[in-house]
Amino acid sequence: MKKTVRNLSCVAALALCASILQACGDGSSDPLSAKAFAAPPPAAAAPARAASHWTPAASDTWQWQLKGKLNTSYNVAIYDIDLFDTDPSTIAALKQAGRKVVCYFSAGSSENWRPDFSKFKASDQGNKLDDWEGERWLDIRSSNVRDIMTARLDRAVAKGCDGVEPDNVDGYANDTGFPLQDTDQYAFNVFIANEAHKRNLAVGLKNDVDQLVALEPSFDFAVNEECNEQKECSGYKVFTSKNKPVLNAEYAGKYRTQSGQRTLCDAARALNMRTLVLAKKLDDSYRFSCDAS
Repeated sequence: MKKTVRNLSCVAALALCASILQACGDGSSDPLSAKAFAAPPPAAAAPARAASHWTPAASDTWQWQLKGKLNTSYNVAIYDIDLFDTDPSTIAALKQAGRKVVCYFSAGSSENWRPDFSKFKASDQGNKLDDWEGERWLDIRSSNVRDIMTARLDRAVAKGCDGVEPDNVDGYANDTGFPLQDTDQYAFNVFIANEAHKRNLAVGLKNDVDQLVALEPSFDFAVNEECNEQKECSGYKVFTSKNKPVLNAEYAGKYRTQSGQRTLCDAARALNMRTLVLAKKLDDSYRFSCDAS
């Protein structure tokens, strides 16, 4: 779930690349497209790839539900569900029905209702997340935080997940209480991706639109919230051009009207994105798919 408050001070080192691309143009009015296509940091680590992990395709349809009784009736390729709240038998049943299962967890925040919450140290936890009771930003530089996240990846393997969706991986662009830089975030996100691949899990990049080009080589797909509403979708061409799916969710009320949905779906088709209109609680109380499934 999106919790980003944009702060672009840490991407100044990439301004030259961005300005060149902006001057040349890519046919888009998206104000973030040039920044999203900026070059990777010079110290980029080579992504770790496990030969046997599932590789999704850009055409794969999806359902996203994190709360409430899981509706398993959608005819989609991918189910994105909560890692902790979904039992292994449900995951097994989805896979038996031919679905791939992506398991959601927060990689960048502590949540005081999770069973492993006590493992976080006080020094690991920073400011509260706006509008999300019980959550605090994490110091992603902490070795303890990384250990907890690898244990969560092990949990995903044990439960039978095909892939993972690590959330809140853009703390550097928020008021976390820690002096996080874009390089800290890049290193953490690549760490999570590499550890997922070592466990034969596919991994999705959640939001973090300012580092799309830098991080694309390490990730198998992307999950985005409200890129149409925020006018930041065009940067995801770096994923779809490699046949990697971009799983987009929109929440605004205007997308619950026929005219709004027509405009939204035209944009989704133009960018080869898999777009849903959902209730922000992600409880399946409202769902519209531009892929009609």
